[in-house]
Amino acid sequence: MLALRSLIFNFLFYSITLIYMIGFTPYYFLAPRKQAWFVPKFWARTHLWLIKTIVGTDHEVIGIEKLPKGSYIIAPKHQSALDTFAFLPWWPDPVYILKRELTWIPIFGWYLAKMQMIAIDRGNRVQAITSVNRGAQRAIAEGRQIIIYPEGTRRPPGAEPAYKKGIVNLYEALDLPVVPIAHNAGLYWPRRSFLRYPGKVRVEILDPIQPGLAPEEFRKTLIERTESACDAQLLTLADDPDAPPFPASARQRVEALRAAG
Repeated sequence: MLALRSLIFNFLFYSITLIYMIGFTPYYFLAPRKQAWFVPKFWARTHLWLIKTIVGTDHEVIGIEKLPKGSYIIAPKHQSALDTFAFLPWWPDPVYILKRELTWIPIFGWYLAKMQMIAIDRGNRVQAITSVNRGAQRAIAEGRQIIIYPEGTRRPPGAEPAYKKGIVNLYEALDLPVVPIAHNAGLYWPRRSFLRYPGKVRVEILDPIQPGLAPEEFRKTLIERTESACDAQLLTLADDPDAPPFPASARQRVEALRAAG
């Protein structure tokens, strides 16, 4: 039954995505950018409803009141495709920092361009930093929220943290608060798997890290704050009989945390 539900959801996910992208094209590209946000946010809400209805995967967001006003940097864990869109309805006017290859996808890339996302060439570090700083300054001038995944790519729950320098460079350059986001979406929508598991994804908006810290102090604070919250989520679920299957990385992390007391 789990495989069937997952198969149905995946089919609808991609089918509806294509239908929305084509069907909403006239409105999306003719409307002003801020009004056009209705389309991707409606798309995100549709799929959050679908995965809850078909698979039984719900989610809760804790700490909304901690979000600053105006521009700030959002730094979520990146475990799953789910965390690329599940938070979208919560941000007023976000801009994602993403790999430029995504902008080459027909129609989808045009959608990204409409929202003035910051596309970077990850193979050219100097050019990537220049692109990020230029795009971020433009976003700040418009009061937007900047989303960057500190680890760059999806990592399984419990895996050793691998935070890149990009988030540190951004923190130094922009003088904005950074909002860490911890979650366990990778347990319910695992990477490299078509299975989707029922349960409740827990999303925690953590205390913002204010500007002014030294680069290494900021990096340590971000990692400690985010990973501690993710560890606590793993420990809570470890003894839950209804929890989704833990990958090896999550099991090993739980064992290490318990051994450390």
